Formats: sequence, structure tokens, C-alpha cells
Amino acid sequence: MATTSPEAALTLGILLFDGVEELDFVGPWEVFTATAQLQREIGASAPHVLTVAAEQTTIRCAKGLRVLPDHSFDDVPHLDVLLVPGGVGTRTVAKDNQLLAWVAETAAACRWVTSVCTGSLVLVAAGPARGKRVTTWWGFVETLRHVEGAGPVLDDVRFVRDGKVVTSAGVSAGIDMALWLVGQLYDPATARRTQRYIEYQPAPPYTAEV
Repeated sequence: MATTSPEAALTLGILLFDGVEELDFVGPWEVFTATAQLQREIGASAPHVLTVAAEQTTIRCAKGLRVLPDHSFDDVPHLDVLLVPGGVGTRTVAKDNQLLAWVAETAAACRWVTSVCTGSLVLVAAGPARGKRVTTWWGFVETLRHVEGAGPVLDDVRFVRDGKVVTSAGVSAGIDMALWLVGQLYDPATARRTQRYIEYQPAPPYTAEV
């Protein structure tokens, strides 16, 4: 898929719901909003980043953080990119017909449809990822493989692209996916500037036997 012209103003929407995993959406939020800040500093078109939920009421996240979405389904503007995070709440969301219908309708008009962690379950249930190659949190891979409509579910990868659908593995993998997406929406140099700005250079302290 050809990259979008940097001159085009883009709107990136992140879906919220009760039980959403905090870093699943805050990680990509940081990547997208940092990109917007850096774009404005050089006088370039900056993406508009927003959150949306079924209703504009307080969302209680998986670990207890409470957030207020920017928009409800009734007043959210057109989205170029939709991101569906994961979390324990996806099990309920994947059975919410109103929410699934909104995801399906919104995704149809998006340039990119993305998920983090178990958000891929929602994309399968709603339709955009049905039959497509996807990934998810390592602890949910086998479960997703047995969900009706699921295509190949890959493990041991950070993110997977199938057409305009991009799904990432759990939690921190959403940052990797978001940086890659910035490179597609703008260019790799913009993604690298964002990566440097947020100092994203993973070096976990407990990856070796010491």
C-alpha cells in the first residue's frame, strides 16, 4: 500500500471500553501524539489523535486507571486509522453487538485498522480481521485460534499486517506497531524521529541469567 502524503491531515482514533489494558492504548497514544508534536514543530501536517467509546462517560481500565474518552460513537469524526486495544474487557466487548457494528462500519472507511493484544478478538468478531493473518498476546494465541472466523494466528511476532489490518502482540508490542504505522502514514524518517523523541530503545534488565 502506498504511503499517505504528509500533507494530508489524518485522524487517528483509539477505542476505549471498560477493562481496557492501559499500556495497550497509552503506548500507541504516546507514539501518535509525539509524532503530532514533532510534525507541528517543523511546520508539517500533524495527525489528530482522539479516543472514542460507546458513551462519553468515565472508562475504568484493567488496572484501575480511569479516563474520559474524547468522543462517543454519536459524535466521533471520520477516522483514517482505528486502533482497538486489548485487555480483559475484550471478552465482553466481543459480544457487544452495538460496539461490533460500530467497529465494522468505521473500519470499512479507514485506511488502516489496527489492534493491540486481545483487541484482535474484537476485530475478528466485528469482521475486519475475519479470516486474516493476525497475532495477539502470547497467552491468548491458542484461544483466538479456536474463535469462529479466526484465520491463521501467528505467535512469536511483534505485529502482523494483512492488507490494511495490522494486529500486534501484547501490551508493549503496540508501541512497535504504532511506530511502524507512523512510517507508513508519513515516512520511516518521521518514525525514527518519534522513536528517538520518546527514547524507545528497549533494554529489559531481566532478559539474561545473572
